[in-house]
Amino acid sequence: MKAFTVEKYGDRAGMRAAEVPDPQVGADDVLVKIHAAGVNPLDLRIRNGDFRTLMPYRLPLVLGNDLAGEVLRVGTSVTRFAVGDEVYARPGKDRIGTFAELIAVHQDDLAPKPAALTMTEAASLPLVALTAWQALVERARVRPGQRVLIHAGAGGLGSIAVQLAKALGAHVATTASTGNVDLVKELGADVAVDHRTQDFTDLLDGYDVVLDSLGGDNLARSLRVLKPGGQVISVAGPPDPAFASEIGANPLLRLAMTALSFRTRRSAKRRGVTYSFLFMKASGAQLRELTALIDAGKIRPVVDRVFPFDETLHAMEYVEKGRAKAGKVVVAMAWPGGEKAVPVDTRGGRLTP
Repeated sequence: MKAFTVEKYGDRAGMRAAEVPDPQVGADDVLVKIHAAGVNPLDLRIRNGDFRTLMPYRLPLVLGNDLAGEVLRVGTSVTRFAVGDEVYARPGKDRIGTFAELIAVHQDDLAPKPAALTMTEAASLPLVALTAWQALVERARVRPGQRVLIHAGAGGLGSIAVQLAKALGAHVATTASTGNVDLVKELGADVAVDHRTQDFTDLLDGYDVVLDSLGGDNLARSLRVLKPGGQVISVAGPPDPAFASEIGANPLLRLAMTALSFRTRRSAKRRGVTYSFLFMKASGAQLRELTALIDAGKIRPVVDRVFPFDETLHAMEYVEKGRAKAGKVVVAMAWPGGEKAVPVDTRGGRLTP
């Protein structure tokens, strides 16, 4: 099958299109014919080797962390899926590889595709939707009436997190560029802070939860808008000791993570709030929960641009250079009778022929 592989860690030069063996299908696996795959900043970080210590992949590696497609075959122990089912998933971190024609996914990581969505739209969701769910529902346990700040509300993660927080009954604030203020309000934000002209720390105070996807100074300043007992959850900040324990890090790596996050955790403690790092996990069960919200119209995808599968490297470059105005970038397969790569109207978040 055709796939896009990382031959060596580094920049774009380390990736190429290649012919690789078809996946092997285990007893609990589902073989999926991929119709579309989302492109994430995580793909760039894996390609660059940023996670070599945490996830020591063996090269060459087929890249890609989001998919929507059709079931071609099921393993002998699979009970939830049948040939012909339309599905979507974020494969487990040890079994990524959605920039390919086929993939074998453990049945626990797979879910039926939302009926309301096209394959291309569905492929934009799993990684960011699961991240939002695990931050806001699983960890923060957001309740109606709480005040939640979502940074970068027009981005891939932010656009879903804003909608999920609103569906949970929260008062939602977000940061966005001038051109995306109207979009994030359409997605449900009660307060939209234009980060080009406004400082969110001057306008916001007394928040229960902050979801940070930017890290650095943005993370440090986010501590200032929380009320006592509040929490900031970051997908871009330094890993913390709890994460080290979660992944079973060796003593040296655990010490390094403790040191990396020490300043942030100390600042949080002084303010009477907490900091935690989140690295999302694959979960078909949580995707099913999200599917119910999607099919009920509570969450909709925001897709910036769709590239043909053959242009996957260009799609990654597009994301790397920050050209996406809002939402996710997706690559679509050219299967007979399948969807085509088409222009996108990000204002509505839907594909527009």
